[in-house]
Amino acid sequence: MSDQTNADASRRPYAYARRPLVEPDWRRLPGWRGVSDAQWRDAQWQRAHCVKNAGQLRAVMGGLLQESFYADLAVDAERFATMSMLIPPQLVNVMAPDAEGDPASFTEAFLANPVRRYMLPVGSDRHPDWPSHPRAQRDSLHEAEMWAVEGLTHRYPTKVLAELLSTCPQYCGHCTRMDLVGASTPQVVKARLALKPVDRQELMLDYLKRTPGVRDVVVSGGDVANVPWPRLESFLLRLLELESVRDVRLATKALVGLPQHWLQPDVTEGVARVASVARRRGVNLAVHTHANHVRSVTPLVAEAARALLDAGVRDVRNQGVLLRGVNTTQGDLLDLCFALQGEAGILPYYLYLCDMIPNAEHWRTPVHQAQRLQEAIMGYLPGYATPRIVCDVPYAGKRWVHQVAEYDRERGISYWTRNHGTGFEPNEPVDPERRFPFYDPIDTLPESGRRWWADGEGRP
Repeated sequence: MSDQTNADASRRPYAYARRPLVEPDWRRLPGWRGVSDAQWRDAQWQRAHCVKNAGQLRAVMGGLLQESFYADLAVDAERFATMSMLIPPQLVNVMAPDAEGDPASFTEAFLANPVRRYMLPVGSDRHPDWPSHPRAQRDSLHEAEMWAVEGLTHRYPTKVLAELLSTCPQYCGHCTRMDLVGASTPQVVKARLALKPVDRQELMLDYLKRTPGVRDVVVSGGDVANVPWPRLESFLLRLLELESVRDVRLATKALVGLPQHWLQPDVTEGVARVASVARRRGVNLAVHTHANHVRSVTPLVAEAARALLDAGVRDVRNQGVLLRGVNTTQGDLLDLCFALQGEAGILPYYLYLCDMIPNAEHWRTPVHQAQRLQEAIMGYLPGYATPRIVCDVPYAGKRWVHQVAEYDRERGISYWTRNHGTGFEPNEPVDPERRFPFYDPIDTLPESGRRWWADGEGRP
């Protein structure tokens, strides 16, 4: 297809057509040819068969992937990876091409898969000149600086983030909490939570009792799907005893990566008990998940989302991330949103710019592109289901991309204001003129801007 044809296609209006969700047949992959439907739906089978290294990936793929892929994967592990490998079969399945082919064509299709691009990065994905932005930081949002107690980030006046643990059922390459979550890699020796989970939770609850100005608690980690259900239910029920708490959100990528977890009877029954208490007390209980591409939204994901809604959860919402090579076109975003909203019962809620963590430049998008994408998806979805594209600005918080106060496009520096104080600086007056910077990926800048950064002018 010529460049002109591509340009013409990009200007055509998006054409909606309802598309049923698809669960690819895992038995097409050599290592899973004998896996039954019952095994596939079993959460423990999924956890036990997560892909954690190249050898386990080989066992699943047989000879379908060329050796060049594994060499590229090894380069990434040794030089760039900030997250260890942990991929549930559910996600490996949606990464693999739908049909077997010769190793060259299968490898090419596998490399091009949008879910693979953020779940299983390889060395050639990374930007050759700017793998990291000079201003990148391991804890890019400074969450640990804002801990009221270990794991409890008080970043907004009325909201807190409760990180109950530092593990997930899956590890995404672009994880904003790469400093804390998961096992260490050759590049990153992870920070560690020091307290026992029970002690951490007691301190969190005690702080919330003493801080009635907090009304909204995001329960996360890591991922709440890795908290044993009885322990999570006990924490949630005690949280719901606090009169000041009016919103509780459970954050779990596992709804998309391990939907089998949320379909277990003991979990759905436990969710129903918690939801019943929340409803009686007038508290909004929601689940937030993380899907970045339509391919990851399958019938099992829809089934798990509906099970949560049937159990009494008020909303299931999606918080995706804009990632180059994954979803940064109008069609990609609208396909994802229509699958979530129309087929899976999941509300498209936020799309974040990828945070400024190390070795993430090949994923990140500039603010001006995010602004164009926000404009491009307006008018297609119901208003309540049109996601807001936001920039999570260090020290300033989430800001809709059109709220930028000042923008130096040449050097890729946007400046943002903050209209509120934070929980970790309660006595500091709000300065409406204070500017908080955020930085576009350098390879997207004009030549003069790239040269300015290459000369070291913007380095900290």
